[in-house]
Amino acid sequence: MILSRLKPALASNPSEKSTNRSTVTPKNLLNFKEYLIKRDYVGAITYLEMKKDMDKIGDIEMWIAYCYFHLGNYKKALNIYEDLLKANPKVENLLVNIACCYFYLGMYSKSKKTLDEVPLNSLKTRLNFHLSHKLNDENALMEYHEQLEDVVEDQLSLASIHYMRAHYQEAINIYKKLLQRNRSNWALNVYMALCYYKLDYYDASQEALTIYLNQHSDSLIATNLKACNHFRLYSLNDAETEIRSLTEISSHDSFGHDLVQHNLVVFRNGEDALQIFPSLVDIVPEARLNLAIYYLKQNNSKEAYELIKNLEPAVPQEYILKGVVNAVLGQELNSIEHIKTSEEYFHMIGNSESEKDTIPGRQCMASAHFLSGQFDEVLLYLTSIKSYFHSDDVFNFNYAQAKCSKKQYREAEEILLLIKDLNIKNDQVYNFHLARCYIMNKKPRLAWELYLKMESSPESFNLLLLIANDCYRMGEFWYATKAFDMLDRLEPVPEFWEGKRGAIVGVFQGVIAQKFSVDLLGDVLQLLRNSVSSQAEHIAKVIRKWAKDKRLTII
Repeated sequence: MILSRLKPALASNPSEKSTNRSTVTPKNLLNFKEYLIKRDYVGAITYLEMKKDMDKIGDIEMWIAYCYFHLGNYKKALNIYEDLLKANPKVENLLVNIACCYFYLGMYSKSKKTLDEVPLNSLKTRLNFHLSHKLNDENALMEYHEQLEDVVEDQLSLASIHYMRAHYQEAINIYKKLLQRNRSNWALNVYMALCYYKLDYYDASQEALTIYLNQHSDSLIATNLKACNHFRLYSLNDAETEIRSLTEISSHDSFGHDLVQHNLVVFRNGEDALQIFPSLVDIVPEARLNLAIYYLKQNNSKEAYELIKNLEPAVPQEYILKGVVNAVLGQELNSIEHIKTSEEYFHMIGNSESEKDTIPGRQCMASAHFLSGQFDEVLLYLTSIKSYFHSDDVFNFNYAQAKCSKKQYREAEEILLLIKDLNIKNDQVYNFHLARCYIMNKKPRLAWELYLKMESSPESFNLLLLIANDCYRMGEFWYATKAFDMLDRLEPVPEFWEGKRGAIVGVFQGVIAQKFSVDLLGDVLQLLRNSVSSQAEHIAKVIRKWAKDKRLTII
């Protein structure tokens, strides 16, 4: 989890062991403790710098580095530790502290190398445990796992690894066990809240978080998580309101500043994404994912792919994103390879024990079956979660397409009409499916009006072709006639004239059978007069003769 937030007991620190120095009075040390208890590390550093000017206390530099470390300024802490190492390499715990700084700076190999010089102790074991995870050394991970003991620090490290491997329930079980031992260890509630958040249990996350915030209302991590819960439960504005106060108190060097800046972009729906996300890609894990999502929303799938193509997915969100990016790019490039890759990622998540019964897991299985054209399975999975996505336009779009594929046009039409996103409504796939639903539901006029609203383009031509053929198949011959007539004028080829001719004959037969109004014949004759085919006049003569025999006047 957030290891730097776990403050060690003051009694175990070197400076407290030096109580025989007359320059450090019990009163002064108590004041310093108060800064740490309040987590006011800036105040603590100011206090220590003042003491350093007044007295010559060797341990002060260690404490200053400690405070910088807990502020998240690992580079500054490392510089102090390295200076101390040059001056006195025998200072207790110096090398392991340096290794911790390297770890938080992402310099895992260097951290490991430094740690090799450290005598065996519990902190070394824990740090090696985490390094094994970061370096993907499974054998070492299991070795150090076996060395962990049933003490708070070791169990927290184990829970942290569970969390980073998306084993959230296992982490929660550890936190609950530790809370039973010590209810006043308030930070455990934050860690549980993080796990609940990852499991999409936002109400439970908020409940656990409130316990901690009642004790530490100024916590950056807790306030940030509260904002994330509000983002999921309420709205972007609610989330931004919660996190806005953090932007005023967090400096560029402070703990969590990058995380706050990252989340502000998310809560502002991608505003300033290209200014903030790129610099955070290798700092905040979610930045790479969210930048790829931003590119997808901007219809820039190639940039999204370049960003994640070398990402080795470790958690469900990363597998899902790689699946989505490959699916979008595969459809754009008509690439079977990308589509197959996408299916594989979706199947991995949908079939995994931890995800198969979750909402994202079912979405993944639906997506995998969608790509392979197994729409019975798609409907099975999407129907099971539709109550969670009633107002989600993307979900409804996919759900409606699956309904159409199984010829459930009435329900598909209702779902399509729920969609409000203009980007989707302007998509040719949306218009094609809605037009087909209208026609199959005996509303061909609405399909025709859909075409009339479109500007002339290849997409409108294809929609016209769909209307012509679907109306013909459904016996809606008048609108088939109008569509084929338009096609014949746009591109006079024999196929379109033949379609128009057949549709006109269908209208005529419908009038004779009293299924269509006689008034349509006047419009039919006008279309025939505008036709260049020699057959047009012959058909017109037949219609006029029939009307004359029936003593009907056709205008």
